[in-house]
Amino acid sequence: MAPLKTGDIAPKFSLPDQDGEEISLTDFQGQRVLVYFYPKAMTPGCTVQACGLRDNMAELKKAGVEVLGISTDKPEKLSRFAEKELLNFTLLSDEDHQVAQQFGVWGEKTFMGKTYDGIHRISFLIDVNGTIEKVFDDFKTSNHHEIVLNYLHAK
Repeated sequence: MAPLKTGDIAPKFSLPDQDGEEISLTDFQGQRVLVYFYPKAMTPGCTVQACGLRDNMAELKKAGVEVLGISTDKPEKLSRFAEKELLNFTLLSDEDHQVAQQFGVWGEKTFMGKTYDGIHRISFLIDVNGTIEKVFDDFKTSNHHEIVLNYLHAK
């Protein structure tokens, strides 16, 4: 697994959102986008991470950043997750993990003694030109939003 790095061009992708509508990265041309990959909707860590972004959405928007969360969950599950947690950003379904592979975040993981392939929790801030401005790969689910905002405020 080799995640994309700062300065790389973000892969162009289109995925169904929580409502089954096709969303493309190009829909956000001219905007900064935080693309964050997370393992599974409705799990404790992913919920904490999503709610941190939800609660700081005004701040993110003020910095001109849109948020796209990507997991391998089906759109129906993403819809339930968004409704249950009142999420105010778009969740995308990457069921065949093609986009996760393009970003280099799909790979071997170990959890409770089991080894399997899955999404690694990594976020990419994509600039207005479609280039990766910053990679966030060192955070806890509880402080992900703080790390992102601290970076944005330092700019």
